[in-house]
Amino acid sequence: MQAPPESLITARDWLSWAEKRFTDAGLYFGHGCDNAFDEAAWLILHALKQPLNGLDAMLDVKLDKDQCQSIYDLLNRRISERIPSAYLTRQAWLGDFYFYVDERVIVPRSYFAELLEHGLLPWVTDDMPVRRALDLCTGSGCLAILMAMTFADAKIDAVDVSMSALDVARLNVERYQLGTRVELIESDLFGAVSTRQYDLIISNPPYVTTEAMRLLPAEYLHEPGMALAAGADGLDIVRRILHESARHLTPHGILMVEVGHNAELVEAAFPDIPFTWIDTESSEQKIFLLSRQELHDYFT
Repeated sequence: MQAPPESLITARDWLSWAEKRFTDAGLYFGHGCDNAFDEAAWLILHALKQPLNGLDAMLDVKLDKDQCQSIYDLLNRRISERIPSAYLTRQAWLGDFYFYVDERVIVPRSYFAELLEHGLLPWVTDDMPVRRALDLCTGSGCLAILMAMTFADAKIDAVDVSMSALDVARLNVERYQLGTRVELIESDLFGAVSTRQYDLIISNPPYVTTEAMRLLPAEYLHEPGMALAAGADGLDIVRRILHESARHLTPHGILMVEVGHNAELVEAAFPDIPFTWIDTESSEQKIFLLSRQELHDYFT
């Protein structure tokens, strides 16, 4: 990245300069921000050790040499190495909730956060309370934590095949003081919880197709490939979840799985399954729902 002019002396100056540099560099924004301005603001505030809501107060403050150097170093890494800002700051957000992240886990970005904010209504009601729930492929533990926040009486199992990912999840569980309610389990899907049943199973599993993996922007290459790649049609893990879930659900239990842009692939692979597709405020047909009975009828 080109050296900054000496005229950059306020956060406002840096923000304008960084927004243009980010745009000119063709950065990809998909790990917390969706535009150059917001991502530049995030990094500048982090470099200045300010909260995300502190931009207005800092815009016209004259910065010293060390502060300017810290900003430049962070912006330069974002451009030259294409590292997602979440990894540079070790911060990720889902709604109002903050999570620690590093390269051992993918950066949290799940439509489940929107659904959990509303208690998964109308699919989960007081008539069908959640006492025990499972988060398959938990990664950073963010969805398990949000479930624990949403269902105050529930015990949550958070499963991942990667012990490195679970080490990150443990930091987040401890941050929210949920160690007595969220159990972290190293397991290849249901392997280590084979005798347990749940009122609710959710999963944001790997679902990127082989072709899509080849076309991913450079930013995604910093994430663990095993948390993204899922075979030719992106359904390697989804198939296993569908085949194995029924016996791990209580009679009133439900399964909810996030599959990104793969709704057509899912329905083509399982044309006889009556998927319920759930929309959120920012998405359509990214998450499907099936009851235990629907799974049982098809897979047994």
